[in-house]
Amino acid sequence: MRTIFVLFDSLNRSALGAYGGTEVATPNFDRFAALGVAFDTHYVGSMPCMPARRDLHTGRLNFMHRSWGPMEPYDRSFVRQLSQAGVHTHLVSDHLHYFEDGGHGFHTKFDSYDFIRGQEYDPWVALVQPPVERIRSQFDPRHYNTETPDKHLQHAINRQRMEEEEQMPGPRCFASAFRFLDDNRTADDWFLMLECFDPHEPFHAPERFKDTYRTGYEGRILDWPHYERVAESPEEIDEIRANYAALVAMCDEYFGRLLDYLDTHGMWEDTCLVLGTDHGFLLSEHGWWGKARMPYYEEISHIPLVVHHPAHTAQAGTRRDALTQTTDLMPTFLEVHGLDVPGEARATSLWRVVEDPKARPRDAAVFGVFSGPIGVTDGQHVLYHYPPDIFSEGLVEYTLAPNHMTEPFTPEELRTARLAPAFDFTQGIPLLAIDATAEAKRPPNNDGIGFDDLGTRLYDLVADPAQQNPIRDDDIQSRLEAAMIADLQRHDTPEEFYRWYGLHHRSSEGRIP
Repeated sequence: MRTIFVLFDSLNRSALGAYGGTEVATPNFDRFAALGVAFDTHYVGSMPCMPARRDLHTGRLNFMHRSWGPMEPYDRSFVRQLSQAGVHTHLVSDHLHYFEDGGHGFHTKFDSYDFIRGQEYDPWVALVQPPVERIRSQFDPRHYNTETPDKHLQHAINRQRMEEEEQMPGPRCFASAFRFLDDNRTADDWFLMLECFDPHEPFHAPERFKDTYRTGYEGRILDWPHYERVAESPEEIDEIRANYAALVAMCDEYFGRLLDYLDTHGMWEDTCLVLGTDHGFLLSEHGWWGKARMPYYEEISHIPLVVHHPAHTAQAGTRRDALTQTTDLMPTFLEVHGLDVPGEARATSLWRVVEDPKARPRDAAVFGVFSGPIGVTDGQHVLYHYPPDIFSEGLVEYTLAPNHMTEPFTPEELRTARLAPAFDFTQGIPLLAIDATAEAKRPPNNDGIGFDDLGTRLYDLVADPAQQNPIRDDDIQSRLEAAMIADLQRHDTPEEFYRWYGLHHRSSEGRIP
């Protein structure tokens, strides 16, 4: 069996026609939904980027144990399991976070990989004296600060090497994937993960895609909104949204080329194809840009997923309403290649749901960001549970790889380290327990910001799908809280986590000596 997993970053469910989207034409994503099985109630787990990928690799949530960070030495990645079983694994990605302090250990699980340079603030183009005046004339200073060097300026510098479409990271990712397929399509037993950072911000698309979504805006480039409350004019909001739409349209076309390739070479009969994302992105909905800082509204947490397996072609074009999560992809891929799922995984293969539309892997899905609100949904209601004081200390990071997003833990943090007993997923290995200080450089604190739009709230997703009016219903809230606590217990959540969030459960002995 061969597997192709296409992961687009920040691909909003509402952007796809197959999920009811109307603002962007997505004929190829919709075409694939007609060939596979679309999941209608699919949710994130841990967020944002690297925590989501750790969920994907290990089949369990991790946001209750540590923040954004590398793969841990005790983590059992499904990619490594495939490799050890003789399935060649290959990664094509322009995701620069893999090559930062807080992202190592993911790409090295693959037998081979191709890193495509230049995306976002990848330190790729080295210009000691960048053309600051030219950049200033092109880019809006609200999105691109030219006064002091920062990651937005680095991206503007990188774009000096992207004058043609084929020089852009997204198209280059697909070109690399097609080279892999040209070399290996007649072979068996391989897993290809094609991971494109697009349509993640900055929303930089070729002009031919932008032509369809012209707004009449004539100002400087606005395509990289900060994770802040919306303060732009209606015309500027439309322009930012149009730039995202153009980038989604580009992703759709290139994904269509992959579908064409499978058609041309007759690969559908022995190739599994999965299309997914890590999380969504607020594009002015709820008065916000971005993710992670605010409640994890549906635009962020409710994500698309479409799967095709040659053994289930009779299900082509059908949909599933079972509640599923990112973690479920790990046992799904292992099952495709006939491998057992490790005992520490807390997820269910999606093929069970494909085979039986009435199957229900879970009654509730729990998701979140370390030290942020905890989300829990049963598919009809969603609760965003906040701690009594989100700015208080008392949480602990458990790790053997103490790195934040772009730098190691500080000496001040490391001085609080002590040895803690093993968890049920650490293969008997004790961990460092390090105090999670309020000022630590973990998302969203790493950019000098923190959580906002605070306060526990409950929504009825059936009566109020746009989440405009929170409701009060003690019975529903209690039921969701109980489901949340049950899932936290299944993930061997540390004792202080419950206390910090004001959650009541049957206490056991704490882990900190």
